[in-house]
Amino acid sequence: MREQSELKAELLHMMRELWLCEDFCLSDSERSARLRPEIMRRLLGLVMTDDERAADLGLPAGCRVRESAKIIAPQNLVCGRHCWFGENSITDASGGLIIGDHTTIASGVFVWTHSSALSNIMGNNEPGNPWIRRAQTSIGHRVFIGGPSVIYPGVKIGNGVIVMPMSVVIGDIPDNVVVAGVPGKVLRTVDDAWIQSVINDVKAASEGN
Repeated sequence: MREQSELKAELLHMMRELWLCEDFCLSDSERSARLRPEIMRRLLGLVMTDDERAADLGLPAGCRVRESAKIIAPQNLVCGRHCWFGENSITDASGGLIIGDHTTIASGVFVWTHSSALSNIMGNNEPGNPWIRRAQTSIGHRVFIGGPSVIYPGVKIGNGVIVMPMSVVIGDIPDNVVVAGVPGKVLRTVDDAWIQSVINDVKAASEGN
């Protein structure tokens, strides 16, 4: 069996050969030049921890961004403290996005603030076309969005909300409710009695282990 140093040297050689290969082509366009720093930052982010990744994106203290989570236009994101962004989530802030404290965007969640559907209908799917709709989306404090779920542009989600996995939220959601389904519907209120019952279940499960 070969030494680790030999295997790593071989991998670096393979990467260099690919980089120098004429079939590996880069575009010298204005758009490519604009996008490439973001792509490189995401690539380097793979070796960061989740809190380092969040800090690199300018998020507040206590936030964590897992590997392969993507935040579009982070300069348009107003994010609270102690938020968590799961693997393979897409958080689109291009149309303006507000997220409160202690909120989770779980793995596989898509939060959208823009839609390009009209671009396709109009037969103009080119970058920068005039048919892209943008609308600010707002997610409150203490919200859990289970994945995979989708939050549509322009939606306002209140505080203390649980969005169950596999939900599609297309309209505003009030405070302190559980939402599920396609489209998302309110299942129940999150009140003190319900919270206490869940706490009791958690304690019972912990004692049983």
